[in-house]
Amino acid sequence: MRLVEISFSCIYGGMNDMKLQYPVLSDLLIAADEPAPTVGERAEGVSPMLLIADHAGNLVPRSLQRLGLPQAELDRHMGMDIGILGVSHRLSELLDATLIHQRYSRLVIGCNRYPQYESAFAAMSDQTCVPGNAGLTVADAARRSTEIFMPYHAAIARELDQRQDSKRPTALIAIHSFTPHHKVLSAARAWPIAILFNRDTITAHRLINALRDEAGLNVGVSEPYKVVDESEYSKLVHGEQRDIPVVEIEIRQDPITTVADQQKWASLLKPILRRAVDEVLGGR
Repeated sequence: MRLVEISFSCIYGGMNDMKLQYPVLSDLLIAADEPAPTVGERAEGVSPMLLIADHAGNLVPRSLQRLGLPQAELDRHMGMDIGILGVSHRLSELLDATLIHQRYSRLVIGCNRYPQYESAFAAMSDQTCVPGNAGLTVADAARRSTEIFMPYHAAIARELDQRQDSKRPTALIAIHSFTPHHKVLSAARAWPIAILFNRDTITAHRLINALRDEAGLNVGVSEPYKVVDESEYSKLVHGEQRDIPVVEIEIRQDPITTVADQQKWASLLKPILRRAVDEVLGGR
């Protein structure tokens, strides 16, 4: 269901000329003393990979009063991709790859969803009501999109534009985590890692085969959900529309709760990712 109209002037993921059909807003969502939404790390990284983490943080602007939720709820999967920031940090270091991630909770705005749809502002998540998202107005959605969604995706687009201008081969790697159990179905998810993809099947299947054959892992293929045009944003806009290799890595949360485990998974992924991306880019 549409919540608010947004017009993006973008071709192949470029977002230098984005325009929003929003009312003029006088009050800021994020106060001057609060963290900026977007973090860029290892800007001079030499790897062809650009790592992104849409749901790395669970901050909520003070003005939203934790969306009416206790902090314990924001610390769950409904608030963030648990463990994924640590994995992304370490993988960025090991690969010498640029990382761009987002600090604010997916409950404030889902940065991997089109913001003109209600799904970007979940009023119900993991069978839990989110009071701060009930009856959201167009102006409320506009503030969240303008101050969180847009800066994050503009940072990714700028990085990709620069690489494109310099004819630097690039692959986009989106990193997420998923829960060990499906709450509604009460079903365990046996696979510790999953690879999600849409039109770019080559990169994905190189990773799937290597994770199975070399690491001996049970790999979920497009689990725990499938990538579809109507819901996904980051991989489709920044990856597919630019026609660069793009894939999403999903790691189950329970094996990456500690720093040591996050480093272990980053070390496991490093050679597999590097080889797969080099082979794909070398074949272009």
